[in-house]
Amino acid sequence: MNISLHMKIVGLSLMLLALFHVVLPKRFDWQKEMALLSLFNRQVMYVHTFFIALVVLMFGALTFFFTAELLTKNSLAQVILAGFAGFWAIRLFVQLFVYDAALWRGKRFETIAHILFTIYWVYCTMIYGWALFASTGFKAE
Repeated sequence: MNISLHMKIVGLSLMLLALFHVVLPKRFDWQKEMALLSLFNRQVMYVHTFFIALVVLMFGALTFFFTAELLTKNSLAQVILAGFAGFWAIRLFVQLFVYDAALWRGKRFETIAHILFTIYWVYCTMIYGWALFASTGFKAE
């Protein structure tokens, strides 16, 4: 497989991940959980979730629909790819070192989700890093 195909896979999967944010409130019983928060904090949580989903959707759409442009040898593509690789590397760091293991350890669904998301953040980081390397003109395909 070549980098273009992997970029398409990442782009599509990010768009699907963004759409998954629609089910988060129901899956995690936010109505009950958020009732404990002040109106301000509750609205901030919903707004931030919306904008996180929007950013992930835009990352995915840019990656999926403009793969060829991102893989060209130009500084804008390289800055975008470096930003995406850095973003997902930081997300991977958060997954491994910020979330408390008590959130998932000993819980089957949560452990599976933790492992799958760890693998996914590694994949996203690696693909954007590979694309950045490829956009420098080196043929790694």
